[in-house]
Amino acid sequence: MNLKINKILFCFLFILPFFLYSQSKEINLFEKKILQEKAVQFNGENNFVKAQSFYLKKDWDSTLVYSMKQLSVSENKNLSDYCHYFRGQCFFNKKFYKEAQNELSLISEKFELSHMKNFVLGVTHLETKKLNKALEYFQLAEKQSITVKDLKYLSNIYSGLGTTYIFLKQYSLAEKYLLKNISLCEKYQNNDKTSNAYTNLAALYYELYKDDLAIFYYTKSYNLSQKSKDFKLKNLTSFNMSIVEENRGNLKKALEYRKEADQWKDSANNQNKIWAIAELEKKFAVAQKQKQIKVLKVENQLKNNQRNGLFVSAIVLLLLLTSGVYFYAQKVKNAKTILIQRNKLDQLNNHKDQLFSIVSHDLRSSVNALKTSNSKLSDSLQTKNYEQLNQLITQNSSIANDTYSLLDNLLHWAMLQTKQLYFHKESVHLYSIVQQIEYNYKSLLQEKEIRFENLVPKNIFLFVDLDSLKIIFRNLLDNAIKFSKQNGEIRFYTAEVNSEFLQIIIEDSGIGMSENTISELLQDSETLVKKNNSEIIGTGLGLQLCKQMTAKNGGTFSIESEINKGTKIILTLPKIK
Repeated sequence: MNLKINKILFCFLFILPFFLYSQSKEINLFEKKILQEKAVQFNGENNFVKAQSFYLKKDWDSTLVYSMKQLSVSENKNLSDYCHYFRGQCFFNKKFYKEAQNELSLISEKFELSHMKNFVLGVTHLETKKLNKALEYFQLAEKQSITVKDLKYLSNIYSGLGTTYIFLKQYSLAEKYLLKNISLCEKYQNNDKTSNAYTNLAALYYELYKDDLAIFYYTKSYNLSQKSKDFKLKNLTSFNMSIVEENRGNLKKALEYRKEADQWKDSANNQNKIWAIAELEKKFAVAQKQKQIKVLKVENQLKNNQRNGLFVSAIVLLLLLTSGVYFYAQKVKNAKTILIQRNKLDQLNNHKDQLFSIVSHDLRSSVNALKTSNSKLSDSLQTKNYEQLNQLITQNSSIANDTYSLLDNLLHWAMLQTKQLYFHKESVHLYSIVQQIEYNYKSLLQEKEIRFENLVPKNIFLFVDLDSLKIIFRNLLDNAIKFSKQNGEIRFYTAEVNSEFLQIIIEDSGIGMSENTISELLQDSETLVKKNNSEIIGTGLGLQLCKQMTAKNGGTFSIESEINKGTKIILTLPKIK
């Protein structure tokens, strides 16, 4: 029995930090009201207003960019507090706890949302096992929440206090605050949080060997979760019930709950995939709607032409009598134009055929690699070769990521060629963008133990399209990581050209490339280049995309490299006017 109880306690200790994290992501009415009032009060501060808007939409990357812009141009302490609060919350939600603590520690004591700030600080210290520090922040957040009368937020704080006391083995205090948490959740009729609160209290009772009470609250949590639309919550409560039934010796019932938990887990994974597909479908629908609008404009133009047809025909007949020579010259000119257009169309068709050939070959190679790997994966599962199983899962993830990058580049390249990609130039803070891209690729950098240096000065602003600049940097950093050796080095830095343009250099210590390869990649052609290394999925499409988007932003693109001596990609882009 002790072994089974410890199994449930382990599950409980794993789940509580996740639950606290999910609570902290909520934007409650108290916070939303204050942020909207500040946006009205400082409506002339465009960067702050944008940061506030993106924060409420939970767009963490954009919030980081505009909050940094506001901090770089304003000395208003009140606005600075909110910008540091935005950045701390963003880093916390991206699980960069040290960065979150650094930002939140810069906020003054008179900050209006101090109880939320201190709650997040408590969670970050709880996540890093600094229990006494976490308890200190939670207690301070409790007093401040009562002072500002944000009683609804107290349920989060009580949950944090209860969890901390469990880790400190002060079980009577843990029970006290978990019961307070349940009371508030039931008062405000938040079923999901109430279900989680029941689970926390049940796990505590199991630790105290109060099995009847534990089973009672696990059952309440499970029954309440049936009303929820949160698949992760359903998976958690079903899994807990399977352990409960296993402890009771009812293995048949335990197996039923375990199957139900697996079904909810699969549903949660499928839901994430559906959301991703829906986002792509949304983009495609917008593109189709734009095409329809263009077609309608052409049709309206044709109707106008038909309405004026008789009048135009009369004028044309009169002109034909007096200007036959002119129209003959025009006919010859039109014939030449048609011939040029036909040649260009043939060329575009050749490019299309080449694109389909290269992309289909790489996709086929990728799918075949996944097929082979999955076959080995199945064999490893049967033989229980867990070491090989872990290697195959890592390999599958890498293949999937490379294939996704290929398709993403293909989509942007196609939209660029058909002039459907929207460009909007604005002031962009270069250091923040590089910092953001570094965070996005932090796991890949750590995997190959590559040292990354952001040497870009913090006072530089470019006048470019933000989305296309992110695409350029992502592709170049992805290539630098891919072709760098273990324990390599990648640096972003700048060089002044003149008062209007700036050089951005992306330098790596990778395998480099020959002069022939550089010449081929820099040719002014829309033709794609197939890499000789068949082990790497790609078409050269990412680099072509970087070249064309750099040109679209009014810049230039060049490469300096030697075999086994690394590579420098040099972008020259306009600074803010």
